[in-house]
Amino acid sequence: MPLNRMKQVKSNSAISRGRSAVALALGLVLMSHAALADQETRSRPLTSLSMGYRFSETTGEELFASACQACHMPDGKGAVGAGTYPSLVQNRNLEAAGYPAYVVVRGQRAMPAVGAMMSDAQVAAVVNYVRSHFGNGYRDAVSADDVKLVRPGR
Repeated sequence: MPLNRMKQVKSNSAISRGRSAVALALGLVLMSHAALADQETRSRPLTSLSMGYRFSETTGEELFASACQACHMPDGKGAVGAGTYPSLVQNRNLEAAGYPAYVVVRGQRAMPAVGAMMSDAQVAAVVNYVRSHFGNGYRDAVSADDVKLVRPGR
């Protein structure tokens, strides 16, 4: 084998080992991130689905996990795919407290009227949760009486 060819083979072998080392390091980094994500998921409270046509959860966090996060995502950032699910993160539309209460109760575009399956207190709880989380700092709380005002026929 000519000398130049032997140097090229050695060079290719060194490149191959280098690529293998990079791939191994990248794999280890990805596995550590997956382990952290799994740990974060396990630290969240487990939610059980409500039975029947009414939500049984009572806190805003539980209601969000059961009724909202499938579309708006656990981090509230929304999603794009089969549809467009708006982000709730630092959302200026949540500033007027009556607006999210109205949307939860009556629905809007592709969002179903999930508030029809919640009591006034539950709607108020989930609206207050969303308005005070995900980078939103709206402190004027929605009450069950406020929700009554946006119910159909009232």
